[in-house]
Amino acid sequence: MEFKEIIKRAKEIQKAYKLFNEKSGHKPWSVAEYTQGFMGDVGDLAKLVMVKNNFRYKEDVDKKLAHELSDCLWSIIVISGELGVDLEKEFLLTMDELEKRTK
Repeated sequence: MEFKEIIKRAKEIQKAYKLFNEKSGHKPWSVAEYTQGFMGDVGDLAKLVMVKNNFRYKEDVDKKLAHELSDCLWSIIVISGELGVDLEKEFLLTMDELEKRTK
């Protein structure tokens, strides 16, 4: 799957959540709420890394790590869209910058 398709899928899910929240009587999320949700996901990811490094215990850690990383990616895609950032373009530019540092 191409990165553009991943971004498109993330945006489809974002739209589905907007409708779901509307039907449930919840306020629509703005970039602030998406960022707060992302911070919660990063916290969950950090705890799972502790499990992976044998500082905590939880079953199915690899499955849960994969899920949490996917949640984080979704949040980053949604936040970048809300802020008008072309994530694919900026990611490639950033990788070019990082690569230059290694030479």
